[in-house]
Formats: sequence, structure tokens, C-alpha cells
Amino acid sequence: MPRPRAERLLALALAAGLPLGAAAQVGAMDDFTPPPALPATPAVPVPAPAPASAPARQQADADANLPVDVQADRIGGRPDVDVEAEGEVDVRRGDVRVQADRARFRQDTQVLKAEGNVRMSQQGNRAKGTELEYKLDTSQGYMLEPEYFIAVTKGGGTAERVDFLGPNRARIIEGNYTSCGLDGEGTPAWLLTAERVDLDMDANEGIARGGVLRFMGVPILAAPRLSFPLSDERKSGWLPPFINIDNRNGLDVAVPYYWNIAPNRDATLTPTLSARRGPGLNSEYRYLEPTYQGRLNLNLLPNDRVAGETRYAFGFEHSGTAYDMGYRTAGVRVSDDNYWKDFTRGTSALMNARTNPYLTPRLLGAEAQVDRGLGDLGLPGGQWRSYARVLTWQVLQDTDPAARITPPYERLPQIGLQGGAPLGGGLRMELQTEINRFSRAPSADPTTIEATRVHALGSLSRPWTTSWGWLTPKASFNAASYSFDQALSDGRTSTSRLIPTLSVDTGLVFERPFSLFGPKLRQTLEPRLLYVRTPYHAQSTPLFDTAVKDFNITSLYAENTFTGVDRVSDANQITAGVTSRFLDVASGNEVGRFTVAQRLLLSDQRITADGVPITQRLSDLLLQGSSMITQQWSADGTLQYKHQTRQVSSWTAGTRYSPGPYRTLAVRYRYTRDASDQIEAGWQWPVYGTAPGSLIKRGSGGGCGGGTLYAVGRTVYSTKESRLVDGIGGFEYDAGCWIFRAIGERISTGTAQATTRLMLQLELVGLSRLGTNPLQLLRTTVPGYLMLRDDPSGATPPPASYE
Repeated sequence: MPRPRAERLLALALAAGLPLGAAAQVGAMDDFTPPPALPATPAVPVPAPAPASAPARQQADADANLPVDVQADRIGGRPDVDVEAEGEVDVRRGDVRVQADRARFRQDTQVLKAEGNVRMSQQGNRAKGTELEYKLDTSQGYMLEPEYFIAVTKGGGTAERVDFLGPNRARIIEGNYTSCGLDGEGTPAWLLTAERVDLDMDANEGIARGGVLRFMGVPILAAPRLSFPLSDERKSGWLPPFINIDNRNGLDVAVPYYWNIAPNRDATLTPTLSARRGPGLNSEYRYLEPTYQGRLNLNLLPNDRVAGETRYAFGFEHSGTAYDMGYRTAGVRVSDDNYWKDFTRGTSALMNARTNPYLTPRLLGAEAQVDRGLGDLGLPGGQWRSYARVLTWQVLQDTDPAARITPPYERLPQIGLQGGAPLGGGLRMELQTEINRFSRAPSADPTTIEATRVHALGSLSRPWTTSWGWLTPKASFNAASYSFDQALSDGRTSTSRLIPTLSVDTGLVFERPFSLFGPKLRQTLEPRLLYVRTPYHAQSTPLFDTAVKDFNITSLYAENTFTGVDRVSDANQITAGVTSRFLDVASGNEVGRFTVAQRLLLSDQRITADGVPITQRLSDLLLQGSSMITQQWSADGTLQYKHQTRQVSSWTAGTRYSPGPYRTLAVRYRYTRDASDQIEAGWQWPVYGTAPGSLIKRGSGGGCGGGTLYAVGRTVYSTKESRLVDGIGGFEYDAGCWIFRAIGERISTGTAQATTRLMLQLELVGLSRLGTNPLQLLRTTVPGYLMLRDDPSGATPPPASYE
């Protein structure tokens, strides 16, 4: 029996394309990733196949030649005319299966008729009805009283009738959709209905008329005409509205509109209305071309009723390649100093680590840079590149003088050459040279001295490496020449210096088998010594890009205690330490690591941050460790001990307990003597319901009644100041077919100021998320947070049955 490509006649026609919820999440802007399908209006998810792409059409044409297998209690008919089957009829071709009480196929008209408990399945999608008639050659026909289930969304529904109007076109009459109550018991907690839905898979469009969304029997969304995509392809249209509530702006309502301009260009326009501040518009434009890509953002409040002025935030990012060069420009600018306090979400959404390496919303960067690879420059194996950059800052100052910050110097411009190459005899050379013009407005700092600096950093090393150790002697230099716009205190307008450094870095690796109440391990013992000799050279230039490194294991084994170029610490010192690691023999995973290290000064260090020489011979002792105690428990910590005072200078300790999915508890304590004393806690845990591990159990129930309440959050509390520094916290209620989230967030904007907001979201599983989305915030702040409905293993669970 021949089979045309319309084989998907019902199973896929009844498999709705991604409805509103799956379509409503526009992707993050760190990279241009085409967002998923976006509906033109809140969509009624009705049965719909994916558009017939070229590969799909080829596969369908190939399926037309597949044999048909018919099984039944009784089979008869006329050869080459028709086939009649009755009694537990089972018809199969490919992955499509049709079952019915009776079926008849006429070969001359290509019409298949099935009656009595008609059922059809394909790729986990299933449908059943009372009667099916389908013309195989024209893809026309109907199914009466269909009931369907969609494997991907774990939802389904019913309709009075489905009309097949031709290849890849269908119409559904009086249909509905839900992921609740699929066992047929009770009224669904949420239900989407539509009077009529027209599906055009080739145009990737569905149009529903008279669509209404009900939650707990109450209509919460309705529209006379709803348009939605039938695949993962993007589509212009309105996205679900979201609501924000905070103490500075009151109630904010926003309704985004997504504009799919072209396959490589799109825009999102979001009209907003603030109860306190008035109407506004947030916008984003993204583009992706073969040689360049980027985005533009503008958040505009034309007339802030509270501030009495226009407020805005503008962000941009553009990068690409041209003439064998890479280039990039990015930045953020806002209208006024208080913008970061009033619109914390606005600035954080526009910033990134490149334009804001200081990770503070009060310091906004803007930069442009180009770089070009230069190959080996005649040194085989070498890699060299040249680059140029300009960097400026906008500083959002506070009215409190104690809270004002001094901005970093701007680079107008920065031009450099960097690279390295192997030399003969195992030698390795590295070189970086730059010209920097440092500028800063005198109003930002009255002591500002602008200057031009030319510097070169170079090294020559000879590494010896084996499986049991290494030895690397190295000679390096730091050379810099300064030209000042204003005379220094000693009258100089220029200065230069060349400071050499000699170092030897060596270490050994010992191993032994180890076992302690568990799997077989391999323990290593890795002692390390670093000797550094740098002669003293007086340095009194302003600090343009230099600061003292934090005290940690990396800085202990560094040759210079300063970052940047303007300071080079004199050194005659040895750093000694030892690390022991524990490796699982079977998997190779590291299950534990412990390190102790300390620096010994052989002579006084005269170049320091405060100008006071360091005369004590031993630095603070640093200990750190981490361990996977069990599969559920992990811990880590560091300790800095000052032996001169016999006191602990600082220490941190943290532990995390994760016995299973959606269950994680993490606690960390941070202490720095005379500076800070903080406790951090993060959690996601079932506190009430039927889920395993719930703190309080409830009686089990079916459907949406047997839900689980999860507590989720993270707090940072200062015991020294007796105040909550930052925190988020709230609850997630998983009712099976819907999830409700209520999350509060507190962001400190000063020692006595904070912004607090409330995020409410209703997720209709298999359909949409309505309200303010807190998921990205939870993922980035709560240690080990896992979004409900995410499969920890990444596997796709088998579809549930609607029967």
C-alpha cells in the first residue's frame, strides 16, 4: 500500500509546536544566540507539526515507498482495489502506528477510513478519536473527537474535530490544551481553549481564534486572535508580560515585543509603565554577520516623575574581523549618578566583565580595541600580536563624601606588542611593550597627574621538566619611561628606570598508593621552592595601573608583589611550600588537595604599598585545602596566620551538602581581622510536600494536589556590622503541572541604603512562564541551584501516557 509524505497526518499534526512558554525566553546577550520561537501573541498550543524542511520532505518521500503492515482478526477485500480489516486492527508503516476496531483503504481513491477507538502514535506523540478519514495522495481528511498527547511538552488536550486541508496544513475546531489532569480526573488546574486553530507548517505559523487561558478556573489571558510559531524558528510577536515590584519604583509592568527582522537580525522593544516614575521603553537590537556581530541596548524613561528629568541607560557591543585584524568596542553609559540605585536591573543587564572588570555598578567602562596577529616575526614557533586600545570610565559618585570613589586612569590610547618564541638550547623568551597615555579629569581627583608611559616587560627562561619534577631558571626585566604633564614634587617632568629580576622555580612530585575507608587513591607530595632576587630601585612615580596583590597562593609564588608596571618590589626571598593531592585511581578525579606555603625574606623589602619597609623575615603562613568528603559532602577553606603576633589574620571555611537533585545546602564564613566578618548561606531544599527529603511530609495525592514546596535563597550577613549585606530568598511550589515562584531580593546601595524587590512567576509546565523571571538570578547566586523540571543527568524521560 503506497504511503505519501502525509504519513504524519495526525501524530505530528497533533503535536503542537513550542507554545508560548518555550517561546518566550529571549536568549542572553553575551553571545548572539538566535532565541527560540517567539509567538506573535500569547499562543494557544494546539496540535501542529514542524515545518517541512528539505530533509524532512526527502524523508517523507522515502517513507511513501515503505511497506504497510496490517494485522487484524479479519482481513479481506478486492485485490488492487481495497483492503478491509476488522477486530483489533493494527496498521504500521515506519514509526507510525494506527489502531482501530475497523479500517478500510481504497487504493483507487487513496482514502483510508478507520472507525471505533481510533488510536495513532509516532515518536512518543499519541492521539485517539472516534473516526478517521484521510486521503493519502492529497493529505486531506478529518478526525473526529481527537484526544492527543505531546511527548516533548508532556501535555495534551481534546478537540471536536481536526480537518486536514492539504500537505502540512490543518484546522482544529474547539480545541484545548493542558499538562494537568491527563488521567481524566478532576478539572485541570490550567487550561487553554480556542474556537478554531489554523496551522500552516510550511509558513511556520499557527493562528488561533478565541483563545482563552484559565488558571484555577479563572481566565487570566485572552485574545480574539493569537499567532504563534510551529517550530523552534524565531517569530515576531508579543511576549508574555512581566511585573516587577521594588521599594524604589513601586509596581512596574512591561510587555516585550519581539521583532524577527531577518535570520541574523532581531530586536526586542519593551514598553514599561512604572506606578511611581511613569512610562518608558527598553529596547535591544542584535545582529550577526559573517565578519561582525553586536548589540545595542537603550533603556529610556522620558520623564521620571520622581527625579523630574529624563533617565536612560545605553549599552553597546560590537566585534568582528577586517583586514586580518580583530576589533571590538563595548561600553555602558547612564544618565546620572543615582541610576544604579534606582534601576539596579537596568545597569546589571547591560554590564559585562569586559567593560566593567571592577564588577561594581558605579564604575562603567567604554572601550575600543583592535589587534592583529603578526605570526612568528622570523622566530620559528613564535606567536606575536600587536594591539591598540582606548578605555574610558563613567563614575557614579555618591553624595556621601565617605562613599565617593576615585576612578581609575583612562587609557587614551594604549598601544602594544606582545609575544614569545622558543630559542635554541631550550631557551624561551617573552616580551611585552606598550605605550600608554594616562588621563583623568582633575575634578575626579585634585592630585591627578597625567602622563605618557612607555614600558617593556621581558624574560628569558630555560625550563627542564620531567614526570617527577621541574626546574626553571629565569631572567626578566621591567623597564619604563614616564613623561608627566605636571612636574612632580621634586620638580621632575620625566623619569625612567630599568629593574632586572633573577628567579629559580623548582619542584618535585612524589606519589604513593593510599586508601582510607573507601576507593583506592593515589596521594602526591609536591614540594616547591621559588627564589627571587630583584635589586632595590627607588620608585616614586604616581600609580597609574598598579596595586598590591591579594595574599594568596598565586601571589606567594609571584616574582612581584604588585600588579601593573609602576612598582617592582625589591626582593631577596625564598617561597617554600608543599601540596598534597588525593586522586581517585579509577576515575582520575581529584578528591582532595591541601597546601601550606610561606615566604622567607633574606633581606628587608623596601618597596611596599605604604612606603614602610618590611623587616620581618617570615611572611604570614598560608594554609588551604579542599575535599570531596563523600559524594554528598564537600568542604574547603583557607587560613592566613601571622606568627609575629601569633594571631590569625584571616580565614575562610565553607561546606556544601548535596544529597540529590533540588537539594543543596551551602555555608561559608569569611573573616579578616579588623576588616570584615561575614557569613554566607545558600540553599535549595524541599520543606513541605511529597518529594523525597521534604522536611515536613504531607499526604500523597494525585495530579496537581501532591505538590512540593521548596525553599531557595542566598544571604550574606555581616556580623561585624550586624546587618544583611545582600540576599535573595523565597519559595518555589511545584504542583506537577504548574510551578509558582515568589522570590525577594535585597541589594545594598550603601551602608544604610538598599533596594528590595519582589519577583512573582507562574510557570505553566509545557506552556509558558508568566511574571518576573528569577531563574537567571537563582542560577548565578545560589550554589548548586537546579531549576525544577531540569533533569540532572541530562537524559530525556520517557513520555507519560494520556490513557
